[in-house]
Amino acid sequence: MFSNSREIMSFIKAEKVAMVDFKFVDLPGRWHHITVPVSSLDDALLRNGIPFDSSSVPGFRGKTCADMSLIPDITTGFLDPFTEFATLSFICAICEADTKEGISGDPRSAAIRAEKYLKQKLGAESKWLPEIEFYLFNSADYGTDRNYGYFSFESEETDPTGSGFANRPRAGYHALPPLDTGNDIRSEIVSIVEKLGVRVRYHHHEVGPFGQNEIEIVPTPLVKAGDAVMLLKYVIRLVAQRNGLVATFLPKPLFNEPGNGMHFHQFLIKNDKSLFWDAKGEHAHLSNIALSYIAGILDHAPSIVGITNPSTNSYRRLVPGFEAPTKRFFGLANRCAAIRVPKYDDTPELKRIEFRTPDATCNPYLAICAQLLAGLDGIERKLDPVALGFGPFNDDIEKWSDAKRAKIKDIPTGLDAALDALTKDRDYLIKGKVFDAETIARHTDDARAIANEISRYPVPKEIEEYFDL
Repeated sequence: MFSNSREIMSFIKAEKVAMVDFKFVDLPGRWHHITVPVSSLDDALLRNGIPFDSSSVPGFRGKTCADMSLIPDITTGFLDPFTEFATLSFICAICEADTKEGISGDPRSAAIRAEKYLKQKLGAESKWLPEIEFYLFNSADYGTDRNYGYFSFESEETDPTGSGFANRPRAGYHALPPLDTGNDIRSEIVSIVEKLGVRVRYHHHEVGPFGQNEIEIVPTPLVKAGDAVMLLKYVIRLVAQRNGLVATFLPKPLFNEPGNGMHFHQFLIKNDKSLFWDAKGEHAHLSNIALSYIAGILDHAPSIVGITNPSTNSYRRLVPGFEAPTKRFFGLANRCAAIRVPKYDDTPELKRIEFRTPDATCNPYLAICAQLLAGLDGIERKLDPVALGFGPFNDDIEKWSDAKRAKIKDIPTGLDAALDALTKDRDYLIKGKVFDAETIARHTDDARAIANEISRYPVPKEIEEYFDL
């Protein structure tokens, strides 16, 4: 939005801005912020950032090395549409207080390093199209203590007593109003995020009947794609709230209904042409670079999902029967595949692949970096997905025999297995100093600690099953 501090100051005056907000993301992927009055903003603050204590922020350093600076990326500035007082907001890098260099554990700084590494390796850029899936509930109630544990989600889309209409199980895909109660809310979300600089490709009702929705953006450069996911989640939650609804990106909030994924369409681009395109490509016009990139992601998939699917709930979604991948293979237009090659946009400009495993409990910056680095590793090693047994398979493998299906390598079925893989297979992530060993260890330790805590809690279904024994 801005290219220099003079433009910022002119905007502040013209829009009567009262507050300036500095947003930053922690290692798990939650935004935090610090707000200063306009009277405290000057060139020095924009250049050197605002100091803060990182010791209480998840994933960062302890009390003995906590002094950091938040340095705003002034190109990300936007007028926050949800504040009572006019607030200009910036997305920031977390930097060393003395050198002002982005710290190794800052997710957005990692994304910036990944962009530079790709440029260094191939002289190319990457484009990303995340699909954001979420449920809109009329109410969400949940809680856990020593003597209880429960959740209850309600949606008017499954109750015909109001409108006379109700969505049937797994039948919400592209539903039309009145079955699609979220249409106007999605349009409101899209109109807001487009004003914030996020271009949207489309929105629609998803398969889930309890108000499941999807918004997909247009091809976007790496760092900006991470920003777009953070902005979309922020806007979705607050638009839902002011409409009396609750939005959740939980991968599997409901039993036996579709889960929320965050599929990442992606391609490498140079001179305005996708490096994934080859008019003579034997498999769906995929170039050798594309095939090696695919092989890199599928080869490293067990460790990648430790980053792209970092919650215990993630693996309740990755089960057969819900178009959620459980096997490591690629295929043309195949929604059972971990990597789908879209039939549409089969052009030199937009040729791409879609990694369907991730969900929105991930940190989007780190998730994008992990996929890119795995793909680049595949290119560097000239991996062949066909020779490695990764397909292409273009039919429904769930209809195969158990013996035939067992020959395809699995996606991890639980978080512990994914974190174990990430601990063992991390060298490709450290290339280009995009990640470092300390950040990966901190991520795995934190995710495992939460998983271990969750595993200690009784759940309602097991009590129902075993109470009378």
